[in-house]
Amino acid sequence: MSSRTLLGFDYGQKRIGIAVGQEITHTAQGLITLTCSNGPDWEGIDLLVKEWRPQILVVGMPHNMDERPHPLHDEVKAFGDQLIERYNLSVEWIDERLSSVEAEAQLATGSKSRQKKQDKAEIDKLAAQIILQSWLNSQQTTSN
Repeated sequence: MSSRTLLGFDYGQKRIGIAVGQEITHTAQGLITLTCSNGPDWEGIDLLVKEWRPQILVVGMPHNMDERPHPLHDEVKAFGDQLIERYNLSVEWIDERLSSVEAEAQLATGSKSRQKKQDKAEIDKLAAQIILQSWLNSQQTTSN
C-alpha cells in the first residue's frame, strides 16, 4: 500500500486553492487559498511544498461541458509545467469540471446563515479538496 503525500491545486487567475492528501488513507483536506497578484504566489507554494514534502502534485484541468477548450486550459497547463520544473515532481491532471460548483453547493448546504456570496477563498480551498479527492478515488478504483 502506497503512503505518498499529495498536494492538489485548483488554479485560478485570482486565487489558487490548495489541498493535501494521503494515499494511505485516500483522503484529502483543504489547506489554504493563495491570492495571485502577478501570477501564482510561488513563495506560498514553496512553503507548502517544503512543509508537506509531497511526492505527487495534482492539478485540476478545466473543461467546458461541451468539450470545447476552456479559456484557462493553456494557463493551467503552463502552471502545471512550472510546478514540474520548480519542484521536480510528477504532476497528475484531472478533469475539474464543476468542482467549484460542487464546493459552493457543499458550503451553502453546511451554512446555517445562507450568505448572499460565499467566501471565494473557502470555495477555492474546498474545490482543491474535491479535485484531489476525485484523483485519489480514481486511483483507488484502478488499483482494485
